[in-house]
Amino acid sequence: MMAGAGEDVRVLFGAAVRAALDAWPALQIAVENGFGGVHSQEKAEWLGGAVEDYFIANADLDLEEVEDFLGELMTTEFDTVVEDGSLPQVSQQLQAMFHHFQKGDGAALQEMTAQINQKKCKVMATPLKTAEKPDVAEDDVDSVEEMEVTATNDGPTTDVVCPQPQPSDPDPQTIKEEDIVEDGWTIVRRKK
Repeated sequence: MMAGAGEDVRVLFGAAVRAALDAWPALQIAVENGFGGVHSQEKAEWLGGAVEDYFIANADLDLEEVEDFLGELMTTEFDTVVEDGSLPQVSQQLQAMFHHFQKGDGAALQEMTAQINQKKCKVMATPLKTAEKPDVAEDDVDSVEEMEVTATNDGPTTDVVCPQPQPSDPDPQTIKEEDIVEDGWTIVRRKK
């Protein structure tokens, strides 16, 4: 392999790695929701170079080592534990790309990148819809408390388990029917 051809294949390998990471839903959600802080997008871009360098520095990686490395980066940089089953898939894809890079097969890397870009879709975190109980009495304070807790679950779904806040025992006089808005939120008013 000539030096110029080797550099070209390295560029193709880097582009393929970045395409695979850009198409990874777990990373997309982490970046979109700012799990890595205000610099989430920059971290995602850095991640591509870090993964590329990791493969170049360690020529004989096992699939588990790649999974551990990606999982550690997601935990450290994006405070995200990937439990959706995508970590082995992405690791395997990256490992296949690296084997093509080692063989100098730029055409295969281009084809893999094109396939990834073709299949790539934008992942959006959507609000979790909860079922309402039709037979709940309107003046029942317990049902109001339950509705308040349910409303806290209406955030984006990201496969992250968050502890539920325990509702306090509100005074029945403090929650009025007109304070409960139709989407389940409760208006809190200052005491006079």
